[in-house]
Parts: sequence; C-alpha cells; structure tokens
Amino acid sequence: MEMDGTQYNPRTVEEIFRDFKGRRAGMIKALTSDVEEFYQQCDPEKENLCLYGYPNEQWEVNLPAEEVPPELPEPALGINFARDGMQEKDWLSLVAVHSDAWLLAVAFYFGARFGFDKADRKRLFAMINDLPTIFEVVTGSAKKQAKEKSAVSNHSGNKSKSTSKGSVQPKEDDEGLDEEDEEEHGDTLCGACGENYAADEFWICCDICEKWFHGKCVKITPARAEHIKQYKCPSCSNKRARP
Repeated sequence: MEMDGTQYNPRTVEEIFRDFKGRRAGMIKALTSDVEEFYQQCDPEKENLCLYGYPNEQWEVNLPAEEVPPELPEPALGINFARDGMQEKDWLSLVAVHSDAWLLAVAFYFGARFGFDKADRKRLFAMINDLPTIFEVVTGSAKKQAKEKSAVSNHSGNKSKSTSKGSVQPKEDDEGLDEEDEEEHGDTLCGACGENYAADEFWICCDICEKWFHGKCVKITPARAEHIKQYKCPSCSNKRARP
C-alpha cells in the first residue's frame, strides 16, 4: 500500500536507504511528536489497524491491503486492540518494535526483488544499522538516558539556568573540553528525528522526560529558549491522564 496509489520501486542501495529513512521518520513522528493523534486513531473498537510509514516522511493508520500477496510486506496487524490493555508507554514501545521489524522487511524486500548480492545487502544493512531504531528513539536506552542526565548536569553546572536548556557547542575554544563534550554527546539522539548530536546545532532538553531535541525539530530558537522557565517537548505537552 502506498499513498495515492502510486508505485514506488527504489532499486539501488542509496534509493532503498532513502526510502527506509523516509518511512522511519514518518513512524517516529506518529510515536513521538504526533503521538496524541496516533493514540486517538488507534481506536480498539475499529477493525484490525496497521501503522504505515511512507517515503515522504508521513504516517497513516489504516486497514491492511486487500490483495494477496500484498505489494509490500504488511506492518503488524491489529495494533489498536492492545491500546487500552497496556500502559501507554509499553504499548508505544511494542508498536515501535514491530515498526522496526517492518522497516527491515520492506528494505530487504526491495533488495531481494532487485537482485542485491551479498555485498549490497551488507552495505544496505550497515547504513540502516548506523541509525538508531524506532524503539531506541521512542524509549531510549539506559546508556542514552545516563548520558542525557549527565549532559543536563554539566549544562546546569556550567551555565545559567536559561542557557542550560539549550546549547550550541563551541567550535574552537576550550579544545580539551570540546573533545570531552563531543564524546559525551556523540550518542545523544534527537527525540523527534532520531539523528545524532551535532556540535554546531542548537539543542534543547525537555524538563519532564529529559530527552534532547534539535531546536529546529521542535520549533524552538535560542532566543525563545531564553524565556522558557520549564520546557516541555511535544509528547509531554500532549500527554494527559489515561483511564
């Protein structure tokens, strides 16, 4: 199933990787910044629903394709049925795991269809494996959380409260400190897009979940951050008590 019924067949390693990244970005949006809308669409009273990610970085909750076999591997079926039977974070984690499995299935489906050899498959997997999984973006890991807390502590200790919320790493001054910071932040991932920390980009930390975000991903500028006493990311802002 593809949006607007268009056929899309990436044939090279690079094209399939771009397809993978686009679908992944769409699904990450559904499970993070668009989580409130995603939650509402997954009504357990509806039929078996699937979460689809598309190459244009959009997502959709819909019924599975009717044709057998389908044009592409299908995502996990019936994700909506478990919504109210689990804690929300556990349910989102479960959907994230199945989404990761589906993305790999789609990527290697294209690879098999267009006759990738061992070297191409290995290169494709290496490119995919350099990105954090959707599960890692949605839930974080113990190592990631420890690094984020350490980063929050360092920023708070070395800067005023207003500047500790967001930071742009210095490029040339304090070279020894730069190397330390780069190591510390190297594995820090944006909670919205899942990409790695970059020293020349403005980042902001959510005071609720302690995840870091690119300012551009959450539409926060350094100037605006100066006036925010407590920053809540889109996911924490939308979160409300569930029955």
